Amino acid sequence: MKTSIVILTHNQQEYLQRCIESIRNYTESGQYEIIVVDNNSDDGTVQWLKTQQEVTTIYNDQNVGLPAGYNQAIRLADGDTVLLLKQDAVVTQGWLCNLLACLYSHEKIGAVAPVTNIAPYYQAVWGGYNNMEEMQVYAKSHNQSAPGKWEERVKLAGYCMLIKKEVIDKVGLFDEAFTPGGMEDDDYSFRIRLAGYTLFLCKDTFIHNSGQVLSHTDNRSKFAAKWGFDSIYSTYIRNEIVNLIDKPKDQPIKVLEVGCACGGTLLQIKNIYAKAELAGIEFNEQAAASAGLFADVIAADIEKATLPYPKGYFDYIIFADVLEHLVDPWQALKNVEPYLQAGGRILASIPNVMHVSVIQSLLQGYWRYVDAGILDKTHMRFFTLSEIDRMFTSTGYQLAGYHQTYIHESETDKHFIQALTALMGNPQLAAQYRTYQYIVTAAKANGGGALPAG
Repeated sequence: MKTSIVILTHNQQEYLQRCIESIRNYTESGQYEIIVVDNNSDDGTVQWLKTQQEVTTIYNDQNVGLPAGYNQAIRLADGDTVLLLKQDAVVTQGWLCNLLACLYSHEKIGAVAPVTNIAPYYQAVWGGYNNMEEMQVYAKSHNQSAPGKWEERVKLAGYCMLIKKEVIDKVGLFDEAFTPGGMEDDDYSFRIRLAGYTLFLCKDTFIHNSGQVLSHTDNRSKFAAKWGFDSIYSTYIRNEIVNLIDKPKDQPIKVLEVGCACGGTLLQIKNIYAKAELAGIEFNEQAAASAGLFADVIAADIEKATLPYPKGYFDYIIFADVLEHLVDPWQALKNVEPYLQAGGRILASIPNVMHVSVIQSLLQGYWRYVDAGILDKTHMRFFTLSEIDRMFTSTGYQLAGYHQTYIHESETDKHFIQALTALMGNPQLAAQYRTYQYIVTAAKANGGGALPAG
């Protein structure tokens, strides 16, 4: 078994040297080859590379970007697997063996990635180290192969991604439309999954990431134009919602997520509850197709759809930042009520329009819609805690419990909250001014079993 380790570089010679040194120190000899694509460095990197033994190097006379550079290296790769590695990464003891163990644990696993200290898409963990020596000590204790710590994901960040060569042969090369870089790893992740393979995050494997960035562009709009959905917005994992599920982890449960997008939250539920039966409703057909690879997903409008499930079927029905987007969220809640078990729960997250940031702007004469946040331009409805309670009560539920999420408060915010609370003469309102979002549990009003709120 041989792995072709692909590294793209553009200057930052010291990071490249440290990366390659760590590969040589912590990877079994004969198990790998190193292919470096240099994108026209001018800081001595080229001269250093020419002194290195057992490194295959491609020298570009211009910066061709990430996707094209990856493709150049993949064409030369001689391994059974291809590993894309950032030049500022530092690998650790047992890293590659652990990744290979997961990758080849099932024929349908197409690509895997480790956790690290700096990463997008919920792939970062805090190691608590202060230098590289401490990091390697931490990684040695962390990197104990444990299949129970492997999680299936809808996408993987590309700082360190190990891909079967047979998958690349089937999927094809990277899309160079994402040049100079950015979202090419998201694009490739979705292509791998549509080809019939799965992706796994190996939480039993840690490497270090220095957080340096090669040539990179915000390609979100380019990705959305190609796929029909926003990769960032549509792949959120709502852990605060998942944590509300309180059944034993070995118990079969039935979960419906309304507005499941690409299915990130549903898939995380499956990682924790192996016997979970997953279903989703998603208005965006392209996103629904992604979630439909592992769940029973309907591309439909929840305000109008008739669900093809028996009455009283689901243990949990999830509305994660969905109700505020609907023209008639009251009707949507009524529509799903018959499909919830008598002891089942609605799990929802709802922005709080009473947050201090909204009140401050309103008192200055502003109600400005933005791309994301409480005043998201796609929001149709706005709620306070009282109105959330009223909405559920009027649609056949009772609020069974809730907790709040918060964002950073400046000193100005704190003084404003104090003054506003004093003006209203109700100290209990301070908590509502600070709340950015409510995470809500609701039960059927006729025997669902209420819990204390708070």
